[in-house]
This record gives sequence, structure tokens and C-alpha cells, in this order.
Amino acid sequence: MAQSKNEGIKDASNYLRGTLLEGLADTSTGALSKDDQQLTKFHGIYQQDDRDLRKERRLAKLEPAYSFMIRVRVPGGVATSAQWLEMDRLAQTYANDALKLTTRQAFQFHGVIKTELKKTIYEINQSLLDTVAACGDVNRNVMCNPNPYQSKVHEAAQDLATAISNHLTPRTGAYHEIWLDDGSGEKVKVTYDPPILGEPEEGEEPIYGKHYLPRKFKIVVAVPPSNDVDIYAHDLGYIAILDDVGENIVGYNVTVGGGMGMSHGKEETFPRLADVMGFCTPEQALAVSEAVVKVQRDNGNREDRANARLKYTIERMGLDGFREECEKLLGFKLEEPRPFEFEHNGDRYGWVEDHRGHSHFTLFVENGRVLDTDQYPLMTGLREIAKVHQGDFRLTANQNLIIANIAPEAKAGITALLEKYSMIDAHERTALRLNSMACVALPTCGLALAESQRYLPDLITELDEVIEECGLRHDAITIRMTGCPNGCARPYLAEIGFVGRKPNTYNVYLGAGFAGDRLSKLYRKSVNTADIKDLLRPVITDYAKNRNEGERFGDFVIRAGYVMATEEGRDFHKDFIDPEEAAVSA
Repeated sequence: MAQSKNEGIKDASNYLRGTLLEGLADTSTGALSKDDQQLTKFHGIYQQDDRDLRKERRLAKLEPAYSFMIRVRVPGGVATSAQWLEMDRLAQTYANDALKLTTRQAFQFHGVIKTELKKTIYEINQSLLDTVAACGDVNRNVMCNPNPYQSKVHEAAQDLATAISNHLTPRTGAYHEIWLDDGSGEKVKVTYDPPILGEPEEGEEPIYGKHYLPRKFKIVVAVPPSNDVDIYAHDLGYIAILDDVGENIVGYNVTVGGGMGMSHGKEETFPRLADVMGFCTPEQALAVSEAVVKVQRDNGNREDRANARLKYTIERMGLDGFREECEKLLGFKLEEPRPFEFEHNGDRYGWVEDHRGHSHFTLFVENGRVLDTDQYPLMTGLREIAKVHQGDFRLTANQNLIIANIAPEAKAGITALLEKYSMIDAHERTALRLNSMACVALPTCGLALAESQRYLPDLITELDEVIEECGLRHDAITIRMTGCPNGCARPYLAEIGFVGRKPNTYNVYLGAGFAGDRLSKLYRKSVNTADIKDLLRPVITDYAKNRNEGERFGDFVIRAGYVMATEEGRDFHKDFIDPEEAAVSA
């Protein structure tokens, strides 16, 4: 079989340069060429258009309202107050007056037009953040448990996340040449302190080679008992194993082969939970990341992109075979995994104090959308806090925000601002809403089949009526929605998941593990939005009346027979009985 088209684009790109400079200079269109659109992903950029305006512009014989989404890498999700203020300014200046906190601890800008692209990315880099490798067939933003209540442990985990991010950053000079050229004619060379990008190098990429990876690659670091980074959803993961007193990391269990994406109607595609491959010491962790990436580079499917993620490579090679190839490159064998336990994959809201007496405030940010409304000036409030905050901001994997490392003498001032801008009680919602997450979807995502972040809050308002009636206001149930089956908001690890099929129509999934350690199962196919509340009311009511003590919703729906448990990704599509088909058969 011939290699996929994207492989040819990478081959001809001269290490991700393509014709991007020429395309950016072409003012006759707001778009880039199709090949360059693939290359911009490696630079952290997606071309999009406003789908709400497509019909209107087509009737007016205008090209679509093209704009670009820019994703900013934030290793481990930690940003300074100065960086927060700069992201705020850029959102107001070049984007759509909103800042998006993603499900992978990154910032996103939406609505940046082509003529402002270069200026925006240049200014992002001036803040000592960057967009390189935020998308594309490379390792993307490395996630890390924010973990404010274990600061010493978090520091070590954060250091690993940053080290891996630096080590696996592409070394091509294309990013610097295209986006950081200051017009002087001199070759751009950027050095950061601490280093964020490696020095640009010519010739073949030392880790990725000429063709980079077959598909995207995602890495996370988790610190039990919190699995807020959803470690089983990612290609490579590190589970911190602590010493007996819980103050130091003695090593990491290494997980491989997780991934959420699939395609409707193609059972050969499926979400998959990562496997625990072995244990490594902190000193070995960086070498392990390079070895895993290289084995995927050399063995991943470059013919069919729908089957190119690491999860499918491991399905073909087997975990033992994949581990053996990694150990050949490492020159040592991984140890047996150490015991660990996850309890949840959500965030803990409100105030937490650490061992130093510093405070951390976790703020609920619905679907990660930081913007001002007449009722809730969230963006303004966070701007005012950033102006005086001497600590840092930590983006969580659940699209929320931690105002972190607040010194004792500064807490009163931060509290006053939280109260002034109505943020102090932002988490006074039902536990269902506090454990919700949605992808961007319409109107900008070109892959979206249905709404997500614009619709989920309204759906939760409907379901909250049932939740309140059943006395479940404070009972956490994870609920997630995506506009397509690619799974950016990790819906297949939600106890209640919605995946768009077409406008106002979703597949409904139930039964994932509360700690993100079991996949869900399809419960009903193609449910109209008008019918979702009535579909779920009896299930939620049954749970409220008949659950065992401490039993989670995902566990209950399996015990009660609503869905079968999905223990392996390859079984994701099995055991679904379509009620309509069953009725016809009967």
C-alpha cells in the first residue's frame, strides 16, 4: 500500500518549511495551500473558518471567513503572571477576545487572521512561551498533574514534564525562520533561560528523522491518587511512585498505547486504554521517552493515518514485543511496575494550603472559556489578579485554572479580587457541572459534526433538574461532550459521554471508570438533543435509589445492566444492542 499523502507532504517540506513564507505573503486570500495547512500544524496552527457564516458568504460569492487557531505550548500547564497577562493581551488584540484553556493544559487563540499570524506568534515567543510542536506528527504539549497539595512532589513531576518537552522538541530551524524573523536579514537564533526550545539545527532531525512520526504523540505525568491528566488516554505516561512517606518520587511506572480517537462506522478504529509497560528510575525517564518515540517512528503505520497512532502499533506488535524494542534502544530492561492507586480524574476546587503555608485556589472555568460576559467578568477579574499575583497560574487537564503559590501575606488581597469579580464561589455548582468538559467544536472546528462547548452547559442545566430531584447535587459524575468522534475532550473516559454524529444528534456512552481507568460503552446511538434528558432520567433515578454505598455512577450502570464493561479497546464496539434493531428482530 502506498504511504499516506501526509508522508509525501512532510518529505517535500524541507523540514516543515514548505511554501509557508510565500503563502503568508499572498494577500489575495485569507487561506494557505492545502499542503501548507498540514505543515502549519507542526508550528501550532490550524486553519479554520467560521461555519456559522459559510452559507451567507457562499451566497455572496465570497471565500469562507478564514481564520486560524493558535495553540500555545505550556509544559505541565504552568505559566507566570506575566505570561498570563500577555496571553490576555494577545487574545484582545489578535483573537476573538477570549482565551481557551484546553484539555491538555495549553492556551488556544481562535479567530486570528492570516495577516496577523506572524505578529501573534512572534509576540507569543517574546513572552517565553511558544507554539512549536503544539500540533502535528510530533510530541505535543507534555501534561503534568498540577498537584498543589504536594508541592515538593509536583516540582519533580513538573521538572520531568519540562525536560521531556525540551528533549522532544523538533530541532528544525523552520519555526525560527518563518515566525521569529525580525526583518534584519540575520539568521534567527533564539536562546531561552531556562531553555524552552533547542538550538535550531540543520539536516536530519536527531530523534524524528525526515518524516517525523506517523501521527500525533501525547505524553503525561500523573501523581497518584489523582489521575486528572487521564494517563490512560495518552501515548506515553509516567505514574509517579512515591517513597513511604510520600515526599519524594522514587521512579515512574511507564504506560504506553492510550488514545481516544476513532471514526464513526469504522470498527477497526477505537479508543484504547494505555498499558503499564514497566518501571523506570527518575534518571532513566528521559531516555525512555526517546526510545518509545523512536520505536513508534519506525513501526507506526504510515500508510493509513486512521490506524497510525501508537495504540494500533502496540495492538499489532503486542506489549511484550514493543517493550523489547524499547529496551534494545535503552540498553537496559525496565523493572516490574510498582503498586499504585488512582481515586479520581477530576479537580479539587477552592482553597488548598501546602506544607509551606502557601495557598492555591482552584477556579472552575466552564469548558475552559475565559471571557467576559455582562453577568460574569471572568477575563477582567483574572487580569486584575495577574497584575498583583506573585505566584503562578496552573492550567489543569480539566480546563480549569489554579491560582497557585499565594504567599500568606498576599491571600487577603487575592481573596478580595476573587470576591469582587464573582469568582470566589464559581465552584458552587452541581458536582455534575464541576466534572464536565467539552471540546471547541462549532463554529470553528472543521471536523465538528455537532455542537459541544456551546451546547453542553445548556444540557447540564436540563440534567441538573434531574440531579436535584434525585438528591445528587454533591455526587460527582463525569460528563463530557465532543462534536466528533476524535475525542479531544476524552468522552470515552466519562461516566456519561456524548459524541456528535450530526447537528443536534449524539451517540450516548455510559460506564467509564470514575478514575479514568475504564472505557465507556455505547448506550444509545443517534439521540436527538430534545430526547437526551428523558433518556437519562430513569438511569440517574435508578442510580440514586439503588446504588450501593460509595458506588460510582459508571460502576452502577454496568452492575445494573445498562451497558457492558469495556476492559479492552478492541472490545469498544462489541456488546451494543440497538433498541430499534432489537425491536425489528423481535
